[in-house]
Amino acid sequence: MVDWAATQKAIKEKVNPKGITLTQGFLGSETKHNFTTTLGREGSDYTAGIFAYCLNALSVTIWKDVPGVLSADPRFFKDTVLLEQISYSEAIELAFYGASVIHPKTLQPLQRKEIPLFVKPFGAPDAPGTRVGSGPDLKPRVGCIIKKDRQVLLQLSALDFNFMMEDHIGDVFKWLHTYQMKVELIQNSAISFSVCVDNKYNRLNELVGHLQKRFQVVVHPKVTLFTLRHAPVKLINSTIHGKEVLLRQESGNTLQLVIQGVD
Repeated sequence: MVDWAATQKAIKEKVNPKGITLTQGFLGSETKHNFTTTLGREGSDYTAGIFAYCLNALSVTIWKDVPGVLSADPRFFKDTVLLEQISYSEAIELAFYGASVIHPKTLQPLQRKEIPLFVKPFGAPDAPGTRVGSGPDLKPRVGCIIKKDRQVLLQLSALDFNFMMEDHIGDVFKWLHTYQMKVELIQNSAISFSVCVDNKYNRLNELVGHLQKRFQVVVHPKVTLFTLRHAPVKLINSTIHGKEVLLRQESGNTLQLVIQGVD
């Protein structure tokens, strides 16, 4: 957690308001014992957000190797579109589901003071890039798609065919945490519970062995999770064409699909 009062005091003491200040990101100080610590994933971008908040900046610019925030990852999808404008909430939604250009924690201090964020390509500094701030959710209004491959789908049901009660589900989440599984999607009914996870730390066999003591377990390894935001029917149909959909979940403007296999 950032100590905002202490951080703001330290920044204002060190930053010359009339000149240029160069500083590193990512590193911080644990105030109680004055130990050096890090700000975690995307800590450098988060540092920019912290400085902007503490200095009441007019804007923040983050330089990337892409034209800005795109509607999809150009490594996997053709005809991607540059998003000229994204609202704070929409950017946080996209980042939550796996869009890697902006991390949600970078946006949080900026949103609190409505400081706009610009994402621009360092190879073309005059390009417009993407503006994240107050305003329309998306401009242009296009479907966005996020792909996560090499996921695992676990489908659980009680050994006695009984209902999946809250205590069952609570135990499942406890074990998912114990075996370091990042939960990407959950879906439950009266008698079953499905969860799509990222087996980043290769502890799937340990988890399944534990789950099988309490549940019937079906494992679908190497599935792909697609998350679509504001997707038109054409984009949805092209995503699932010729593929086996194992799980589908839709809420508001978000559709998630777990598909067998890896593209």
